[in-house]
Amino acid sequence: MMLTPVGPENRDANHLLSPIMKEHQIISLETRDVRFPLHDGAGSDAVHSGSEYAFAATLLASDSNLYGTGIVLTLGPGNQLVCEAIELLGQGLVGQGIEELMADFGAVTQRLAQHPQLRWLGPQKGVIHLALASLTNACFDLWAKARGVPLWRLLLDLSPRELVNLLDLSYLEDVLTRDEAAAIFDNHLSGRCEREQILQRGYPGYDTSVGWLQYEDSQIKTLAREAMGRGFRALKLKVGSHDEQRDLRRASMLRELVGPDALIMLDANQRWTLPVAIRMCQALRTMSPHFIEEPTHPDDIHGHRKLAEAIAPIRIALGEHVPNRIVFKNFMQADAVHFVQADCTRLAGISEFLTVSLLARKFGLPVVPHVGDMGQIHQHLVLFNHIAMGHEALFLECIPHLQQYFVAPARIENGVYLTPQTPGSSSELKGVAPK
Repeated sequence: MMLTPVGPENRDANHLLSPIMKEHQIISLETRDVRFPLHDGAGSDAVHSGSEYAFAATLLASDSNLYGTGIVLTLGPGNQLVCEAIELLGQGLVGQGIEELMADFGAVTQRLAQHPQLRWLGPQKGVIHLALASLTNACFDLWAKARGVPLWRLLLDLSPRELVNLLDLSYLEDVLTRDEAAAIFDNHLSGRCEREQILQRGYPGYDTSVGWLQYEDSQIKTLAREAMGRGFRALKLKVGSHDEQRDLRRASMLRELVGPDALIMLDANQRWTLPVAIRMCQALRTMSPHFIEEPTHPDDIHGHRKLAEAIAPIRIALGEHVPNRIVFKNFMQADAVHFVQADCTRLAGISEFLTVSLLARKFGLPVVPHVGDMGQIHQHLVLFNHIAMGHEALFLECIPHLQQYFVAPARIENGVYLTPQTPGSSSELKGVAPK
C-alpha cells in the first residue's frame, strides 16, 4: 500500500485549503532503536526479569524543520524488529502534508493495517501493530507541534466529526457506529467547562515503581513510605512469585504499612493459570485489592469471565497485552474486564486508544491506561478522555525510571500529573532526532 503524495501535480486540487494545511509536508521517515537498561530489579515482574526498556521510535521530519516522534515500548532485542516493520509500513507517509493526512486519518490507519502482505504478520497485533502505533504516534506529535499546541489541546479543539475522522471503527459496527461515536462527543460538549477545571488541578497518579517483583521487602517499605510522602495515595505491587506465600505476605505487609484508606493494586503479569488465579485472588481478598491486573493469559476472554464471577467483588484490570479494539470489544461484551488499561503503545497508537476509550464509555467502564510511554503521551489522553467523553478522572500510572531521557518529562507534584504545556505529545527524546 502506498499513499499518494501531495506533490506539485496534486496541489491544484487543494487550492481551497488554508495556508496551515499546505505546510509541514513530511519529507523523511527514520527509525531509532533506543534502549534503556534497568538496574537493581527495577521493571521486574512475574514474567520479565533483567528488563531493558526499549522504544521503537519513528521520526517524521517536515519541510518546516519540525519533526514528530512516535514511540512504542518493547523489552530489548525485539525492538529492532519493530523498527524494521516501521520502515516497511510507513514509507507512504513521506510526501504527505500533515494537515491533509490527519483530516481522514482513520482511513489512513485502516489502509496501513490492511496492507495486503504485511497484515499477514498480524493482523492488527504483534510487531506489525506496534509499528503502526509508532507511526501513528509520530503523526499526532508532528500535528500538534505544527499547530503549536500540546496534544490534549489539539484534540479538544476538534469537532466531534473531526475526531471521528481520526478513528478506524471497522469491525465495531455492531456496538459503535460513526454516528454513535460522534454522539458521545456531542453529548458531552455541554459539561466541558466544568470538567476543564482538571487542567488547573492536574490528573491524579498512582505509583507503580514501589513494588517490582525482585525488590526486597525492606525496599518496598522504604519506597512506599517515600511515595506516600510525595502525595501518592494509590500504589501497585507485583505478584506472581513462584512462592505463593511470598505474594500473600508482601501484599499484607503493604496494606498494613499504608493503612486501610490507600488503594493497592496487584499485578500478576499473566503468570497465573485460571485455577491458580481463582485461588490466589480469593486468598488476597483480605487485603482489599482495588483491582487485580493481568491475572491470567491475556487472550483468555472466557477465563477472565469465569474469574470475574468467582472473585467478585474484586475487579479485574487488563490492557497491557490486549492488542486491538476488537479484542477489547469482546472483553467488554463478556463482562470480563472492569478497568480498561488501554495503551497507545500497544494498540495502534493514539487513534485506537481513543476508539477503545469510546467503547469503554459505551459500556460504562473506566479507562486507567497502562503506560508503555512512561505516562508521557497518556497524560494528554486522560485529560481529553475526562473533558471530551466524561470519563471519570481516576488515576494514571506513574513509572519514573525514564524521565531523564525525555525533552519535556511529565511533571508530577503531590501525586498529581501537572497539565503539560509544551507543543506536541511529550514523546520527544533527548538526542534522538532526524539526521
